[in-house]
Amino acid sequence: MAMQTDVLASAVRTTDGLLQDQATNNLGRARVKAIYIVPDTGAGSVVFKDGGASGTTRMTINTLASSTTPDYILLPGEGLLFQSNVYVDLTDVVSVMVFYA
Repeated sequence: MAMQTDVLASAVRTTDGLLQDQATNNLGRARVKAIYIVPDTGAGSVVFKDGGASGTTRMTINTLASSTTPDYILLPGEGLLFQSNVYVDLTDVVSVMVFYA
């Protein structure tokens, strides 16, 4: 069985903004396959938007209070397609990284 496509990892994002690749280039069109979140001590959220800060919300992930255990989320099927870019809005989250194609 042949590999479908290479999967890449974003740079770790610790503030709101566009996700970047390992060479600090903003991710353009991308298909998010998995997410790695390190939550803070309070209940928080990671909001994924397509098209920047005022773009379309594609997914919201809520984190639990009093849990700083990292969360790894594997998206089903071929993942979630972002047409223009991947923007994350972080609330009470230490960091987030995505695996994408």
